[in-house]
Amino acid sequence: MIYKSAEMLERLVSFDTTSHLSNLDLMQFIQDYLEHYNIQSKLIYNKDKSKANLHACIGNPDIAGVILSGHTDVVPVEGQDWSSDPFQLTQKDDKLFGRGTCDMKGFIAVVLAKLPEIIAAKKLMPVHFVFSYDEEIGCIGVRPMIEHIANDLVIKPAMCIIGEPTSMQVINGHKAVNRINCSVTGHECHSSLAPYAVNAVEYGAELVSHIRKIARRLEHEGPFNTDYDPPFTTLHVGVFHGGTAVNIVPNHAKIEVDMRSIPEQDIDKVISEIRDYAYKILEPRMKEKHPKTGFEFEQMVATPALSTPDDEKVVQLTQNITGENTTYKVSFATEAGLFQDSGISAVVCGPGNIEQAHKPDEFVAIEQLIKCERFIDGLLKNIAA
Repeated sequence: MIYKSAEMLERLVSFDTTSHLSNLDLMQFIQDYLEHYNIQSKLIYNKDKSKANLHACIGNPDIAGVILSGHTDVVPVEGQDWSSDPFQLTQKDDKLFGRGTCDMKGFIAVVLAKLPEIIAAKKLMPVHFVFSYDEEIGCIGVRPMIEHIANDLVIKPAMCIIGEPTSMQVINGHKAVNRINCSVTGHECHSSLAPYAVNAVEYGAELVSHIRKIARRLEHEGPFNTDYDPPFTTLHVGVFHGGTAVNIVPNHAKIEVDMRSIPEQDIDKVISEIRDYAYKILEPRMKEKHPKTGFEFEQMVATPALSTPDDEKVVQLTQNITGENTTYKVSFATEAGLFQDSGISAVVCGPGNIEQAHKPDEFVAIEQLIKCERFIDGLLKNIAA
């Protein structure tokens, strides 16, 4: 069967669906493929109709079913040193290389390749295909899709399996992700008069230093949850820039902060601590020199954590299929928390290793695709009438 999955993966990889680009050509390909098997699908577009989610139901839609979910967007390849064309599937030994092979077109390829078996299986539960956009920039695209599932379907699916790369292990918990942007407004002047200016970069640096202190405190003082690696909430400054010339005191700086929090962490309290330091400690000193200076914060991403109890049906089902008695938790985020928040029980289980994702020469091992194929076979047996 692997040749069918690999053939499908080759087609999927050939579509450059980097998040800043449209995914409509890929979605049209999937729609045409489904229509070949007389399966109708619905596209749920973004506001300008440049991107879309896809939903299809195989089986009786009046029965609560299982969702097989994956995102179609991939991260950029610019600046990465690839040894082959990232948008052309390349096999070397037992690995398939290309952007998205691991994260996460490999799972979608297996699901689509298995469509004839899914149709032919005598199922008690219907199988829903849910393919989204813009997961890589904050799980943005799937949100209108989840609204469609929650509000427009007669019967909401009972469970969801998100095929992010987990080496086919069952993941029932992951950290939440929050990202905030901070704009620092200073007051510029010639560098010879620097003491009379408000240096946006320097005040931004003081905030960055404070964020680092918070990160170190959380690392050493917790709270902790040893199910995760690392076992504490992390935060770091991923972007910090400002200024235009060395002889001009900069009047603007931008800071972007990424936070990955364990369930025990009150992340709102951490965000408030960052804001309070800016507004109560730094900003008054800035305004003493110029009243129109200061800080502005914007919440860019708020993706909820996943925490599915071990006794949930979706956990027991996936464990039964994989033969695993253990569940795992991961530090990367997925769309699973959003499905859970909408009342659909979710786990993460898919082919590939997250360590291969987002890198040059991204790959998925053929053995992982074979495991995923067997997983779909096991799923069909477990939901059979």
